[in-house]
Amino acid sequence: MPELRKKILYTLFIILIFRFGSCIPVPFIDTQLLAQYFEQASTNGSMLGYLDMFSGGGLSRATIFAMSITPYINASIILQLLTVAIPALERMVKDGGEEGRKKIASWTRYVGVLLGLLQGLSYYALLRNQGFLSDKGVLAAATIVMTFTAGTALIMWMGEHITQKGIGNGISIILFAGIVSRGPSLMRTLGNLFQTGTSGIVSAILMIIIGIFIVVFIVFMSNAERRIPVQYAKRVVGRKMYGGQSTHLPIKVNASGVMPIIFASSILALPQTVSMFWQPEAGTVGAHILNLFSQRSVVYIVLYALLILAFAYFYASIQFNPIEIANNLKKQGGFIPGFRPGKPTVDFIKKVLSKITLFGAIYLGIVAICPLLLGKAVGNAYLAIGGTSVIIVVGVALETVKALEAQMLMRQYKGFLE
Repeated sequence: MPELRKKILYTLFIILIFRFGSCIPVPFIDTQLLAQYFEQASTNGSMLGYLDMFSGGGLSRATIFAMSITPYINASIILQLLTVAIPALERMVKDGGEEGRKKIASWTRYVGVLLGLLQGLSYYALLRNQGFLSDKGVLAAATIVMTFTAGTALIMWMGEHITQKGIGNGISIILFAGIVSRGPSLMRTLGNLFQTGTSGIVSAILMIIIGIFIVVFIVFMSNAERRIPVQYAKRVVGRKMYGGQSTHLPIKVNASGVMPIIFASSILALPQTVSMFWQPEAGTVGAHILNLFSQRSVVYIVLYALLILAFAYFYASIQFNPIEIANNLKKQGGFIPGFRPGKPTVDFIKKVLSKITLFGAIYLGIVAICPLLLGKAVGNAYLAIGGTSVIIVVGVALETVKALEAQMLMRQYKGFLE
């Protein structure tokens, strides 16, 4: 299987480039003071620690890949929402075929670079306001911002190439690589908690228990599906009879994977990104608004759950079109027992899809919010960050294994699980 080996090696090569770039610091920045600032921010439950997790520690070290894949994720959200809201864009995607999808992908890249530039400017403003710059000149400012923007463009290119020539979803793989690289840091945090007394030991044990629970729950739910029975009518062609067999239409409980969690996290990180331009003073309205988007805030937890629910439904509507499925069944002579082909079949599939998506969204909400609630109860921000990291890592790992399974089965090899 040389082709599959080539895909795996290509993916590993791109990950290696990403990790190498995540260790190259941008000039004119005092990285030691910056690391201390981020450590304090993470302890206080600030979203900066969350953003740093997405970048694999690149944000706290001010590396060329500090902006991570977040601008591209936000650009994808914007374009997908616009595609649903604007009929002309929707027609371009549906009727334009490959050409239409290429245009949308191209616009997503442009928007991603623009958002990367804005995020780079906001991060530069934070560095300048906090006194982390060794040179505050115009040339230094241009160098820092353009390096961050170029890093964003390069990460986008790497993610797309993993999707096209490698294994799995490029965005998810780069996020996975960034979070896994933070593993040793989380282990050190866990070790330190064991040495801080009874409360620290309780927090550490809770982190381990939650991690195991989330892994088991995600693995169990990843294969859950609702199977709708489908019967094919018999037809005679010449002297032979075709059809008549029974099969099923599988609908995954969690068809969208971990993308709703990634998208919801990216949107809720926007206020923190905006606040880098302007750091509000303690006690002001701006400071109170910013505190609402802290991971320990009840408002943040409620918004997080609602966004996960919304994105789960949004992705289900994109990936699963009941009208198209009903039409395909009708063309192939298939029908769902008890329902006439056409509108009754469409209505039934919509009803089942709505119920399954709700169940899948609740499942995603539970596994995403449990670490946040326990982190708030115990008063430990690392518990929330660690829990979310586990969700994304396990979800991406399962999706990648399924992609490998599909590649192997296409070439008539046995899968990993056989």
